[in-house]
Amino acid sequence: MSHPRNPRALLTPAMRGVLDRIVRAGRLPLHALAPDQARAAYEAGAGVLELAPHKLARVEDLQFSARDGHRLAARLYAPAVHSADAPLPVLLYLHGGGFTVGSVATHDVLCRHLSHLAHCAVVSVDYRLAPQYKFPTAVHDAWDSLMGLRTQADTLGLDASRLAVGGDSAGGTLATVCAVMARDAGLPLVLQLLFYPGCAGHQDTPSHHTFAHGFLLEEAHISYFFGHALRAEGDRNDWRFAPLDGRDETGQVRELEGVAPAWIGLAECDPLVDEGVMYADRLRSARVPVDLEIYHGVVHGFINMGRAIPEALAAHNDAARALRHAFLPA
Repeated sequence: MSHPRNPRALLTPAMRGVLDRIVRAGRLPLHALAPDQARAAYEAGAGVLELAPHKLARVEDLQFSARDGHRLAARLYAPAVHSADAPLPVLLYLHGGGFTVGSVATHDVLCRHLSHLAHCAVVSVDYRLAPQYKFPTAVHDAWDSLMGLRTQADTLGLDASRLAVGGDSAGGTLATVCAVMARDAGLPLVLQLLFYPGCAGHQDTPSHHTFAHGFLLEEAHISYFFGHALRAEGDRNDWRFAPLDGRDETGQVRELEGVAPAWIGLAECDPLVDEGVMYADRLRSARVPVDLEIYHGVVHGFINMGRAIPEALAAHNDAARALRHAFLPA
């Protein structure tokens, strides 16, 4: 994508107002905090600009077992009570936060809203975070959760034949990787739902430079998250961290033919927007159906600002529409 000399002029008035209020609040940025402090600060601010939580017929805490025996906390959201006779399609949702912050709690409102709008179950997972658990632990936890959800689907009143995977930011990275792994394992997914996913291991696209400062997700945040999440610089080139151009153990870029169709929602004023477009192009080149939406004048993280940013509600509705379509019986 081409980017203007004055990128701040792209912002909507509402988005500019939110950013100005954040600056006036004078809080320390996450990258200036220790990881535990950053996690607490992110949790404390998560609901400030969110919608009121939507009431659902069913909200249940679950657990999945990771390959090393660790118990992964998860939460099931559903618009209807458990019914073995009418199982619900289900989205496994992986939250954002640079693999370092974020949780089921920080994305509770979003998952509730998606469940309500798409008339489906949503299962959100607390995969393990850096720096206590470095790459590829989050990848393993995401895949193990997908396998656990598939195994438990019947007992939970869910339809394992109508299974989607999704996430935002780092969670979007995990969702793209799960989609490739599902293709390799012969597990059919109906959709990968990606809000501004991280797709590249290096911050070298034009949008990384254009929106490096003053657009909420700054270069310093990305370097902070990557520094905590990765074991070594070589991990940046692993396809499970960089699905756009990372390599596998044979040194090859992973082919994308046969992965699940994708809905991708990007923010125009986001360091990650170029790599999101590039990933969509790679999917299309592999003959994977892609629905790409770029929400103009907003920044990374906007989908969690439904009370202040109209584009957040538009993105929720667009994503839910994609889910409803994907969940239609074949």
